[in-house]
Amino acid sequence: MAGIWTLAALLLLSLSISTAAKQTYIVHMKHNTKPDSFPTHHDWYTASLQSLASTPDSLLYTYTNAFDGFAASLSDEEVELLKQSQSVVGVYEDTLYSLHTTRTPAFLGLNTDLGPLDGRHALDINQASNDVIVGVLDTGIWPESKSFSDSGMPEIPTRWKGECESGPDFSPKLCNKKLIGARYFSKGYNMASSGRGYLKKPKEIESPRDRDGHGTHTASTAAGSQVANASLLGYASGTARGMATHARVASYKVCWTSGCFGSDILAGMDRAIADGVDVLSLSLGGGSAPYYRDTIAIGAFTAMERGIFVSCSAGNSGPSIASLANVAPWIMTVGAGTLDRDFPAYAVMGNKKRFAGVSLYSGVGMGGKPVGLVYNKGGNSTSNLCMPGSLEPKLVRGKVVICDRGINPRVEKGAVVRDAGGVGMILANTAESGEELVADSHLLPAVAVGRKIGDVIREYVKSDPNPTAVLSFEGTVLNVRPSPVVAAFSSRGPNLVTREILKPDLIGPGVNILAAWSETIGPTGLETDTRKTEFNIMSGTSMSCPHISGVAALLKAAHPTWSPSAMKSALMTTAYGVHLRARGSHGSGHVDPHKALSPGLVYDISTDEYIEFLCSLDYTIEHVQAIVKRPNITCSRKLSNPGDLNYPSFSVVFANNRVVRYTRELTNVGAAGLTYEVDVTRLPAVQVTVNPSKLVFKNVGDKLRYTVTFVSKKGASLTGRSEFGAIVWRNAQHQVRSPVAYSWTQL
Repeated sequence: MAGIWTLAALLLLSLSISTAAKQTYIVHMKHNTKPDSFPTHHDWYTASLQSLASTPDSLLYTYTNAFDGFAASLSDEEVELLKQSQSVVGVYEDTLYSLHTTRTPAFLGLNTDLGPLDGRHALDINQASNDVIVGVLDTGIWPESKSFSDSGMPEIPTRWKGECESGPDFSPKLCNKKLIGARYFSKGYNMASSGRGYLKKPKEIESPRDRDGHGTHTASTAAGSQVANASLLGYASGTARGMATHARVASYKVCWTSGCFGSDILAGMDRAIADGVDVLSLSLGGGSAPYYRDTIAIGAFTAMERGIFVSCSAGNSGPSIASLANVAPWIMTVGAGTLDRDFPAYAVMGNKKRFAGVSLYSGVGMGGKPVGLVYNKGGNSTSNLCMPGSLEPKLVRGKVVICDRGINPRVEKGAVVRDAGGVGMILANTAESGEELVADSHLLPAVAVGRKIGDVIREYVKSDPNPTAVLSFEGTVLNVRPSPVVAAFSSRGPNLVTREILKPDLIGPGVNILAAWSETIGPTGLETDTRKTEFNIMSGTSMSCPHISGVAALLKAAHPTWSPSAMKSALMTTAYGVHLRARGSHGSGHVDPHKALSPGLVYDISTDEYIEFLCSLDYTIEHVQAIVKRPNITCSRKLSNPGDLNYPSFSVVFANNRVVRYTRELTNVGAAGLTYEVDVTRLPAVQVTVNPSKLVFKNVGDKLRYTVTFVSKKGASLTGRSEFGAIVWRNAQHQVRSPVAYSWTQL
């Protein structure tokens, strides 16, 4: 057709383009426009790039499941040529994502009998879990860990198509009937760190082996086997186990020292879908972006469509508002909460005042004699932060140093103090971190304290001519109250991509979590830390995400025919309330595995309903196709409002309207013949009407609809305000709770 260049013509023009600096791009192709002369899409992409590119190795990945297209290293000129092709939907720069970095099974009630479930016993669920496969996209795996022992496990499910890849430091023989898959994806990372890329990092060994520890920790949290006498250098001693101890583990290494590249993540998801995983766990993410530009959201959509439950961490950018990652409605977005376990430590000042903090220090300690205490001494403006090179040895030698939290890693501050000759550290929070306390395995005696105590200690140093301190440590304490509490670092809403979808979805344990560890790295992760440990204690939404992934594996075992959306609904509507540091930061609440196994009712969502949701957004047809990967999308059917998606929670946005009306559909997955009545949280600013107010489910599988009308009452200005409530369907057997978030942006 005149005026329209074909891809072949563009490729011929590219021959005159000289070699230029290249970087990785993800290219979205129109899948159904492949010429018949090419047997496969891979052949098509390869031939195209061989003509277009200046080097034969430009094609990094061909995606066949998670995405229609490929990843390639391209110059700016080549990108512009591709964008002009009819066969190309879009060309996107590779995105760099980051990691969201014992007692939890007991805290969640998983060390006790799960109780009867429609006649099934916990033993039956555990046995059924043998057929559930949890795929973990992370930094790899330490296969020698006892957490991946396959003792007593039956043969690997015959449907499994995955494998264990070899590397210089990894033999496929290290896999077993527990760890049934181990792959690695490094082409995006290699491109960025090569001479042509923008990263200047030392070359890493390419294999599935975990040399960071994060991937081993998350995989064992989700589905690790039981290991007796586990601890971190004596802390949190007991039996370590994952949420689903009988489930299988498949590791996909997509993260390297510089982070996790979108092209590698998408390749890992693509492969995991083909391999046959049942659950995907991703403790990583970036900022918010439209779903068609979000690598994880795109891969997760196909996974959801194939019946795979996808769980992702919400991010560690709290308490800042609107700081969430992984907010697509087909993803379970997981925030972090505390456990009922703590690691108390104390700092006693020269004025005899004793202040409580936390620590995982395991060395010989300071003894009982007070030593000098210093803060912000010397001419370096960053000495208060204990940045590398900021402390003057003559001022801190033999003393305890107060270091403000922030900027550089907490454990690095202790190493800086130690290297300058200090004998101890008080890590004091500032206004940004507030009263949030995270225990660390410091290299020297160190106590972390909250902002209020930190301010008192700082003032003591300034006012006393000869300030002193001594630090002490008390090990592990259980039954701490209140718990759970939403972690200060856990990212907060609202969801800026789609305000009508409430995120995060729920929270799980994410503070001071004991799990397996890589033995190539010390517990602090610092190069100077030469200690070795089989287990480590870490905090982050990275830790809460695999808790939910493991519980989802149990749900899959108990209800193999449930869709990912039904499983998600069961987890959300049975969650319980938490102690809040910030309202609206916990979604539906804290996960309750027992109740999730028998929720009574679920809000199910089909793939077509998700497509109608996407069509209700301000996206082009091409944008929707990038996510859905169907060539015949027309958006002839769309939701009247994105909030009309059959989601288990509500986000009501009053913009230029005082009335918002949503319809939901509930499916009966409990007993037949049950009646549910609605209970609504009453708020002064909003009138809520539910019609009907009673639902009678005659049969299992029945689907009944209800409509909720939210009316913002007239009166005082509400712009910028937020309120929270709930809509609960209850009877004697079940309580199906949906949180409701209200916001006023303009009235």
